[in-house]
Amino acid sequence: MAITVAAGLIVRFLLVDYLESRKIWQNSLMSKNTVLVVEDEEDIRELLVYNLAKEAFSVLAVESGELGLEYASREHPDVVILDLMLPGMDGLSVCRHLKNSETTRDIPVIIASAKGEEADIVTGLELGADDYIAKPFSPKVLIARVRALLRRSRQPPADAGTTIKIHEFVIDPNKFKITIADNTLDVTANDFKVLHFLASHAGWVFTRYQIVNAVRGEDYVVTERAIDVQIAGLRKKLGKYADYIETVRGIGYRFRE
Repeated sequence: MAITVAAGLIVRFLLVDYLESRKIWQNSLMSKNTVLVVEDEEDIRELLVYNLAKEAFSVLAVESGELGLEYASREHPDVVILDLMLPGMDGLSVCRHLKNSETTRDIPVIIASAKGEEADIVTGLELGADDYIAKPFSPKVLIARVRALLRRSRQPPADAGTTIKIHEFVIDPNKFKITIADNTLDVTANDFKVLHFLASHAGWVFTRYQIVNAVRGEDYVVTERAIDVQIAGLRKKLGKYADYIETVRGIGYRFRE
């Protein structure tokens, strides 16, 4: 009798496991969104793959930065989840390559790393990462971040199709191109969004969080220091035209009229 009951329980557990696995597989097939996970720790990689697939995402997973770049260029996923401490090419280098390449610069990147100090977060965001989550994290929280990022990436920015011509600047969102005095400026996607937003409202003063909400969405969490660093980096790229982005003490920034 005991043997029969035990055998029945084993069969039941195996059946539940099979049905759960099949559900994940079917959800993955039906998914319209692909997530590329770049993570060298196998346990974390498998945990992310499991939870993302269970939530109906199609998942690609690799263990190195080099493979991450290869898959991102070839498969063009909807989101990349990127660890920083990778063997060979580190995560920051991967992020830099992704955001500097015309074929991958528009792919949203979430950095998921044990390096959670403010300096690490600022560096990642300055390189163009769209979000940053420190380990250890809840898979549910990460998936919520992925979904929020997908929602934001589908929403065109304000005045998305309008080419702005102001002073020596020509900012063309359709070509993702900025020219100053007929010279093309090389910027990241986030730099472009910030400059386009400020220039399209020349003379208006915005707080740091208003700028974040406008270009990244209201549910994006970031420190004031990170915004200051991004503006400083953008000014550096603008060179002698940096003064067009003015600091309004105690409030934030504006683009000169």
